[in-house]
Amino acid sequence: MRVMIAGGGSVGMAIALDLVDRHHDVVLLEHDADIAEKIRLQLPGVNVLHADGCEVTALSQIDLRTVDVAIAATGDDEDNLVISWLAKQEFGVPRVISRINNSRNEWLFNHSWGVDVAVSTPALITSLVDEAVEVGSIINLMDLAHGKMRLIEVTLASSAPAVAEGRTLNELNLSDAVRVVAVVRSDQPLVPQGAMHFYEHDHVILVVRADSAEDCAAAFIG
Repeated sequence: MRVMIAGGGSVGMAIALDLVDRHHDVVLLEHDADIAEKIRLQLPGVNVLHADGCEVTALSQIDLRTVDVAIAATGDDEDNLVISWLAKQEFGVPRVISRINNSRNEWLFNHSWGVDVAVSTPALITSLVDEAVEVGSIINLMDLAHGKMRLIEVTLASSAPAVAEGRTLNELNLSDAVRVVAVVRSDQPLVPQGAMHFYEHDHVILVVRADSAEDCAAAFIG
């Protein structure tokens, strides 16, 4: 698979090294000539170019239309949005992944800007902190389907209806807008079954419709 990465910082370099190790064809764009040269010496298996991913001419030179995945990995959210939009709208890249540096900008990283998958390190770390201290609250893990769906986690309290009422998954009669995709119990992942009961401290992973996440997960919130 051919992959373009824009941004030669620590994130871009780490992604490039990982992908090359997995035998992908990787081209990395870095706008700073000195940094590009250093990366070229450190990553001999990567095609490193001194170029600005925000410029159409630079993207044309690498024939971006032949790329399977474009990754906007710079440290600037504005640049990542521009790169994502150009990759999708001007060059029709099938899959565009974009890095979010400031979680306050997360709402911008959607299909309108050409982003198929947005990765927010600040939001991820926040969710991991929440997961460690919050029981009975919804933790947003990831947005899916251009923000229309969400992958969420709920750690069950004893007061959660699913626990307190002792109902099985089938007996919960969940709406079509929610699916239980996994349950983690005592550090063991379990595949949800209709006859499954739920217990305090179970970690329930669900895919829910974004506009009704709390309603969808009501059976698991006490």
